[in-house]
Amino acid sequence: MAGFQSLTASQRSQLMARISKYDTKPEMIVRRITHGLGYRYRLHDRQLPGTPDMSFPRFRKVILVHGCFWHQHDCRLGRKRPSSNADYWHPKLARNVARDENVRLKLARLGWEVLVIWECETADAADLTHRISAYFEDAYPGVKEAYQAVAVRHGQF
Repeated sequence: MAGFQSLTASQRSQLMARISKYDTKPEMIVRRITHGLGYRYRLHDRQLPGTPDMSFPRFRKVILVHGCFWHQHDCRLGRKRPSSNADYWHPKLARNVARDENVRLKLARLGWEVLVIWECETADAADLTHRISAYFEDAYPGVKEAYQAVAVRHGQF
């Protein structure tokens, strides 16, 4: 397939339309790890601000899985800026960042703890597993044992 820069406006539009809001690859990675650690969650709870990717009502915790480009993470992917139609894209991406902050504040006011996992962080499964287990460590007795069992299954011990 041709590079992103050489696409026609119609081709780029079709490509962008195929990007899913839910069940993205990074989200699926986080779900598998979280489930493997023994946590059960609700997906996209519309009763919570921002419809978090994963919510854990029992612990009043949520996990937001953000795409680096769409949510402007400070990494290689997040620092990319569209060159075509910049008058549309730059404000749109800025609104995404502002909305993310607003959602985090609303969730915090409601007593929910928020963990943001960036797309680039899903590449290292061992580190991500450790991060997720540490997030639940205070809320879930036995999380260290569950983490170690998952780590043994993945050959990390």
